[in-house]
Amino acid sequence: MHVVYPGSFDPLHNGHLDVIQRASRLFGKVTVAVLENPSKRALWLFSPHERVEIIRLAAAAARMSNVEVDTFSGLLVDYMKRINSRVIVKGLRAVSDYENELQMAHLNRQYGNHPETLFIMAATRWSYVSSTMVKEIARFGGDVGKLVPPATVEALRARLNSIER
Repeated sequence: MHVVYPGSFDPLHNGHLDVIQRASRLFGKVTVAVLENPSKRALWLFSPHERVEIIRLAAAAARMSNVEVDTFSGLLVDYMKRINSRVIVKGLRAVSDYENELQMAHLNRQYGNHPETLFIMAATRWSYVSSTMVKEIARFGGDVGKLVPPATVEALRARLNSIER
């Protein structure tokens, strides 16, 4: 079965990577679909292409051969129809995530090929990690090495060093 794990992944953190690893053990093919949302471009730390590269490096380092990374814009259901997938995988950290994701799951079932949404609960050790928090810690010079994979650490160092110059 081919599943899609969509998100912005700006940047990829260990909670994301945990969901990708767990999904890759459950399903034959996992497409990590990086959202290209032009209206949020000013908020991005990394471009969609950079995020794809970070995820590819992290997946390769974790030896996940059944994971591919792609970008999409527009409606997720339209993208899923194009790649012939009917299952969305989402990670949940808290009840607040569930409320939002439940609403999106119901909306998605109304369109396209009526995809199912499967939720993977965040591992407890990553349930507090968010991309927003990682960016904030990194911007103030904090060590995020325990929160993100090495590919993200390197990308953050390079990006933040270039901003400081």
